[in-house]
This record gives sequence, C-alpha cells and structure tokens, in this order.
Amino acid sequence: MRLPAAIAALLLFPLTVAAETTEVDVELFLAVDVSRSMSAVELEIQRRGYAAALVSDEVISAVEGGLLGRIAITYVEWAGEGSQTVVVPWTVLASLEDAVGVANAITARFNNGMRRTSISGALDYAARDIRENAYDGLRRVIDVSGDGPNNQGGPVLASRDAALAEGLVINGLPLMTSDAFSEIWGIPDLDAYYRNCVIGGPGAFVIPVLNWDQFAEAVKRKLVLEIASVPPEAVPVQYRADEPYDCLIGEKKWQENRRYFDIP
Repeated sequence: MRLPAAIAALLLFPLTVAAETTEVDVELFLAVDVSRSMSAVELEIQRRGYAAALVSDEVISAVEGGLLGRIAITYVEWAGEGSQTVVVPWTVLASLEDAVGVANAITARFNNGMRRTSISGALDYAARDIRENAYDGLRRVIDVSGDGPNNQGGPVLASRDAALAEGLVINGLPLMTSDAFSEIWGIPDLDAYYRNCVIGGPGAFVIPVLNWDQFAEAVKRKLVLEIASVPPEAVPVQYRADEPYDCLIGEKKWQENRRYFDIP
C-alpha cells in the first residue's frame, strides 16, 4: 500500500521541534562593571543599589503594568574581555516576591573586582546570552553601567553595531565619580563617550551618576524607564550625536599609561 505523499514526506524529513520559550515584556540584561578601578565599597554600593531598586514600588508597578506583567532579567558582572560572572541567571520577575528573590541573590555575597575594562566583551556576551536564552521578549535591552571607556578586546563600536543589528537596545549608566583611579584611567566626559560609542537603538538613553549617593536612585529611574517602555520623548537624557568622537580613547589611554602601572 502506498503511503500518502504528506506522510511519506514526514518520514523522510522528520520534524524539528523548537524549544519552548516564555513570552515576557522585556528581556533585561544588567551588565555591571566590576573592573579593578572599583573599590570594595563601591562594588557593594552597586549591588545594594540594584537590589533596592528592584524591590521598589516604582519598579514593581512598572513590571505589573506591562502587557504581560512579567519580565526576564539577568545580572552579570563584567570587567576584561573574557571576564563575565553570572550573579543572577535568567529569571522571570512578575511580582514583589520574585524581585525579593533576585535582590537576595545579588546581595548574597560581594566579590572582588577583576582586571581591565572591556565594554565590547560585555556587549558581545550580552547579545549572545539574549539570543540563546529561553525567553521571547517584546523588547530586548542591554543595560550597561561602567566607570571608564573600553580598553581591552574589540572596538566598542563594532560590538555595539552588531548588537543593534539584532534589534537590541543598549542603555548606559556612566559612573562619573572621582577618585585616584579615575584621574589616571578615566575620562572626564564619560557620558559623551557612552552617548557616542556605547548606547543605541530606539529610545536609548544614558543617566550619568556623578556621586555614589545618587546611585540607587539613578538605577531605579533607569529600570522604570526600561521596563515601562517610556516613549522616547519622555526620556530626558536620550541618545544624540555629538561632534565627532574618538571611540578608541580608552585603548589609547591604556597604551599611554600602562608603562607606569602593571595593573589598572
């Protein structure tokens, strides 16, 4: 007996079953700088700031007010090109209880900083992680905080453009605090660097932090804007093109100063 053509085709070419994904309003990748230029106190301020923001009424309201009422979030600390540490793996956040669980994981321990600063490495890692995770977000956002320009790995512009080509949005939280390390390895216009060289995509924005006592509030504000999908015109510090900017300034500063210091 001849099999019907459709059945015969299925036998010859077995169906490939796609992995199931969970739909969420936002896939939010929190990329947090822990380069050696950050002190132990500053590293703790960062973690506690993110934890406090995530359990705030404003952030929970933004999550619950979404179309699906849930987001997927991961918290990853980064430094040099191959230095990314997953503190919180991809997790669904849909309630205060979920947020408390994420906040507790973030503050469970406080690690030391790692060497160098590779924003390009962080962006490449984040883009790949978003591509391969088990979530399907209406929006996909990489949220980068950092206290200096790229000084290791590939050029940051290439990594940014590759992420944008995948439809990702990149927002920035430049940490423009002042100390001995920032005087040597930092740049005074880090916010302009982030605007020109790091962020991009529809409604992308930067929120500079000038003092550490502003950090927790800045993180909360940033998360609300990202989760609630605030229209671009309502975001006060949006992406805008400045005068031509040298996006290799961090690499040049490293080459200039490395002869005096073995470790940044």
